[in-house]
Amino acid sequence: MTNPCLAGIRVLDLTRVLAGPFCTALLADLGAEVIKIETPGGDDYRHVPPLVDGTGGLFRLLNRGKRSVALDLRSDRGRELVRRLARSSDILVENFRPGVMDSMGLGYAALSDANPGLIHVAISGFGRESPMGDLPAYDLVIQALTGFMGLTGEPDGPPTMTGESVADLTTGLFASWAVLAALIARGSTGKGQFVDVAMYDCLFNFMPAGLAQHLHGQTPPVRVGNRHPLGAPFGVFRAADGHYTIAVLNPRQFARLAEAMGQPGLAQDPRFSSNGARHDNHAPLKALIEGWSGTLPVAAVLDRLRANDVPASPILTLPEAVAGPQAAGRDLLPTVPNAGGGVERVMAQPVRFSALDAAPVAAAPGLGADGPAILADRLGFSDAEIARLIDEGVLHDATRSRERA
Repeated sequence: MTNPCLAGIRVLDLTRVLAGPFCTALLADLGAEVIKIETPGGDDYRHVPPLVDGTGGLFRLLNRGKRSVALDLRSDRGRELVRRLARSSDILVENFRPGVMDSMGLGYAALSDANPGLIHVAISGFGRESPMGDLPAYDLVIQALTGFMGLTGEPDGPPTMTGESVADLTTGLFASWAVLAALIARGSTGKGQFVDVAMYDCLFNFMPAGLAQHLHGQTPPVRVGNRHPLGAPFGVFRAADGHYTIAVLNPRQFARLAEAMGQPGLAQDPRFSSNGARHDNHAPLKALIEGWSGTLPVAAVLDRLRANDVPASPILTLPEAVAGPQAAGRDLLPTVPNAGGGVERVMAQPVRFSALDAAPVAAAPGLGADGPAILADRLGFSDAEIARLIDEGVLHDATRSRERA
């Protein structure tokens, strides 16, 4: 097979920044045709450094495999073009504030009249019906309001945001999952539906350890720093020349750790004989572990742990991980041609299917680069009509603008 399971599925992408573009990139990875509708100024991420040939790296990674049409949605004509494109689309994904699509005449009720099979995915901070209303929401705000940030950081330090925009990314994952579920439902009923995806809800569902403590434990969840809140030894430990991780959750693993340390009797010590006891005595246990590893380099510590089949790892920088054998061996950053005539590395969906070949990954599109072709192919516009739309400022095509300049 040359294309994965979404070949022939058309996605109209009215999203920008992160959560929505991540969702639609995952759909493009599975073979869907994704048409990204941008303003003449482009997605905000086009302008966020680091820039390559004037286009932001985040945009390049999150909009791989898509086609771009740049329209002025403030104009009646621009909105009408979106309505016409929606008639032949299977899925529409947008992340405007609740109510904005309705105010433009592009809400689900209006679009589904003309296309009853349309699946309309609306991504927002707090959902369409929410006590938080239509407050603006960024990843940082969602991390703070869900309690996620309150669980992150050192016990004696401030709440800490994560190193990546985890609320946006989890929302993009859930939204793409929802699209697949809605497509299956449409296969049975023939009808599309409106899908309400809230960033708050999605990140809230990524806190099972904290919720387990809150709902079923005797003490509330708190920040514990670089260790697991429910088990030990499970976290970051010091060696003579750096740090490493240990991930032990059961008695057999702990017995092997004790052997590696040359202290097999620790496995029978009442303080450490069960996961609960080790958790309650994590401080003296950490002192014992670091008393051993603190005299050895990380490499020697890991050699001993791995020889005893103890789950452990070095702590790599991102450049080290990218250059490592795993990323290369799994082809996580394939090289593709770009619009500038060169090549670049892009992200690709990481799941492998035994009966489906991976879709060919393409670089992110230039702003409005596909608009004329899409209007001609999908809506039957002539060259003269397209030129008139460009002259009127309804359609933006950076390539033609440069040629005419």
